[in-house]
Amino acid sequence: MDSTTHRPRPLDGLRVIEAGQLLAGPFAATILGYYGAEVIKVEPPEGGDPIRRWRVVKNNTSLWWYSIARNKKCITLDLRQAKGRELMRQLINKSDVVVENFRPGTMEKWELGPDHFKETNPRLIYSRISGYGQTGPYAPRPGFASVCEGFGGFRYVNGFPGQPSVRPNLSIGDTLAGVHAALGILLAYIGRDRVNNGAGQVVDVAIFESIYNLMEGVVPEYSGAGVVRESSGSTLTGIVPSNIYPTHDGKTIIIGANTNSMFQRLCELMGQPTMATDPKFKENSERVVFQTELDDLIGHWTSSMSQAEVLAKLEAAGVAAGPIYSVADMLGDPQYQARGLFEEVEVDGEKLLLPAIIPRLADTPGGTDWPGAMLGAHNDEVYTQLLGLSASELTGLRAEGVV
Repeated sequence: MDSTTHRPRPLDGLRVIEAGQLLAGPFAATILGYYGAEVIKVEPPEGGDPIRRWRVVKNNTSLWWYSIARNKKCITLDLRQAKGRELMRQLINKSDVVVENFRPGTMEKWELGPDHFKETNPRLIYSRISGYGQTGPYAPRPGFASVCEGFGGFRYVNGFPGQPSVRPNLSIGDTLAGVHAALGILLAYIGRDRVNNGAGQVVDVAIFESIYNLMEGVVPEYSGAGVVRESSGSTLTGIVPSNIYPTHDGKTIIIGANTNSMFQRLCELMGQPTMATDPKFKENSERVVFQTELDDLIGHWTSSMSQAEVLAKLEAAGVAAGPIYSVADMLGDPQYQARGLFEEVEVDGEKLLLPAIIPRLADTPGGTDWPGAMLGAHNDEVYTQLLGLSASELTGLRAEGVV
């Protein structure tokens, strides 16, 4: 936490009810909360969000939790009970945004869908994240990121030719869905008074569509030329040179000398200036045909030097290149430090670093005010101050297992 914590933020005064679990919905709310929104995270009383116990756990809590749930007021509420649903209605009627990522139809079953608030809260922006969206024949299907990354085309182009597709060791589909949901919420928020007569609207985000939105020229290439983009290993189809190359000390680097001028500088640096005018390599279209030969030449050159040495030469020559970093490398790099990409919080009396959230706003930056809170940590504040319940009423609800 730093001085940006106390500066005005663009979403100050916006209240968000997060009714999601795991990653997609919660990450959308995390983004909004980072930039000033008041996020009230609703969790089941028994156990809370499963992500509290996922991945690396310390002192019975996932270290990831402190990041994904930062800046959120954590309350417990059993939506399976009628009293719980009534309290949820009251919360939603006092809010600007709802974020939910249940299977389609779940909120309607609880009478908490967007149509139930058109009269009581017509300005409400209601964001819904699911595997396949709220409409279409596949809408009822369960859809986690792994499945939707395949359905959305991402897995098909990942991996090495002739081998099974691979996935990165991250739930990219969920995170992207969260980013798209946050974008959609902000568009609806901007448009509410500018073009929609003060009315809110539903923001329908499908995980598979969030992946599909990244597929570059895949659709027009197939539609216009019948070309199916295939997997390409560590290269990028149609753009050469763009690959990983070995160094003498057993490491690798990435070189992306994609433009003709940059490729010419690379050739000069390699001591082979005539290679830039060789008919096989002069233009990108020719380099694509002779990619294997060119990559072998570049790899032979890089393997004669250490990673640090070859990167220094490439930087001096103005050729785009860089290392492949682990998180340990990131923490030691001055660029990460200069950009403020690690934010320090205190958990159980110990320092913990969380990743900053981008984009960086020059005058109204976001920030981390507190790490993910304990289950029900904000029950008293939200139920008594926002909903006006008495202490005895709250005690009774606890006894009934409603909160």
